[in-house]
Amino acid sequence: MLTFAAAVVFLIATPGPGVLSTAGIGAAYGARPGLRYLVGLFLGSNVVALAVISGLAALILADARLRVVLLLASAGYLLYLAFKIATAGARIAFIEARREPGMIDGLALQAINPKAYAVNTTLFSGFPIFTEATLAEALVKLAIMNAIWVPLHLAWLGAGIGLRRLDLAHRTQRAINVGMAVAMLAVVGMALATLAP
Repeated sequence: MLTFAAAVVFLIATPGPGVLSTAGIGAAYGARPGLRYLVGLFLGSNVVALAVISGLAALILADARLRVVLLLASAGYLLYLAFKIATAGARIAFIEARREPGMIDGLALQAINPKAYAVNTTLFSGFPIFTEATLAEALVKLAIMNAIWVPLHLAWLGAGIGLRRLDLAHRTQRAINVGMAVAMLAVVGMALATLAP
């Protein structure tokens, strides 16, 4: 179980669309809208987990054409986010939104988030805990994942809110933006690598 928990921390804490957008919404709008968005991400994350556990995600993604279309749409969205972050100039901008995002926005993001599917597939297909009790294993893994997911995402939200209050030098702000954009590009690269035969 400790190996599984360590994998959850590593896979969830690394930058992806969910955590970067959470921090961005915290930086742009503050705590209350950030928490509403976070509830949507949480629900979406669990919907994706249930789709992976039940095999529904595998069934839908079994059609190679549909898988490529969804992957390219997701990669395009992530490239857009990386561009917005990298070109934000000298202000912290994890993600810029024109309106205050809510719960539906968080839920929708997780539905197209390739990292969410990859993480859940990795965690639920590996790291056996109870080899003979698949339902018990799925429930324990869900409980561990959620127990780690919530504080990690609250920390990202807090980081965004904290950055909102800081008066960082322009060079530092640009460096943070470029670092986040590179992280997003790495996520896109990993997603597109799955298309290679």
